[in-house]
Amino acid sequence: MADYFNLVLNENMKIYRRTRTYVMMLLLVAAVLIISVLWAVFGGTDESMWDVAFIESSVLFVLVTILTVVVAASGVAEEFTSGTIKLLLIRPWSRSKILLSKYIAIILFAVMLAVLLFASTILINWIIFGLIGGTDTASTITNDISNNNDSIFVFMLKYYGLTLLSSIVTVTMAFMLSTLFRSSGLAIGISLFLLLIVKNSVALLLGLDYKWIDYILFIHLDLVQYLVDSPMREGMTLGFSLGVLAAYYIIFMALTFYVFNKRDVAA
Repeated sequence: MADYFNLVLNENMKIYRRTRTYVMMLLLVAAVLIISVLWAVFGGTDESMWDVAFIESSVLFVLVTILTVVVAASGVAEEFTSGTIKLLLIRPWSRSKILLSKYIAIILFAVMLAVLLFASTILINWIIFGLIGGTDTASTITNDISNNNDSIFVFMLKYYGLTLLSSIVTVTMAFMLSTLFRSSGLAIGISLFLLLIVKNSVALLLGLDYKWIDYILFIHLDLVQYLVDSPMREGMTLGFSLGVLAAYYIIFMALTFYVFNKRDVAA
């Protein structure tokens, strides 16, 4: 078990040894800082820090998903491109365990970016709107959209949890594409196309009265719709959406491991 932990650790090191990883992290924090500063300059510091933090989170979590998709889509594909896939296979581990170690490292990276976004939105906006503006607790936006008695902090945690869950499904799809196509550019391109174009276009189907629409993946990626009690389709529940996402997740993972195990990766 300790040896396998070292394998996962090695995959993490591959991610954090790259300059682009730290550029991604800096970009995320810089985006929060810029939005908060501009808000304070043009809108004043009387706004609640929680309102600003929530709006930034709802906008910038898409960036968390995109950055993780880039890493996931290149996870396996770059091993083929650089030829290092052969070095991986000489290790005393099965192909499935090697692939799983890569997947775990990518999911940990997604969690790290989500935690970084959460911490930076809270800290930066507390400094700007809490210490300077003196409105660190009052909130209008988060109270209006929350239909329960949760505190603002708990509401934000639920928001991050549901959004991260959806993001993991998207990242898993990108990881699958990376394994199928061996091309990081193609995997990234298809993943971003599905995330940014198809996901937004599928809203056009919501008004159609066909049962099969309820099983389209992209309708269920927005789990926050249940947090604010506003499902996209009548009769849809959180449990149903989680079930659909779980089905897609199993398909993505099964296809990924099947192709990786069957392919002549050493060729």
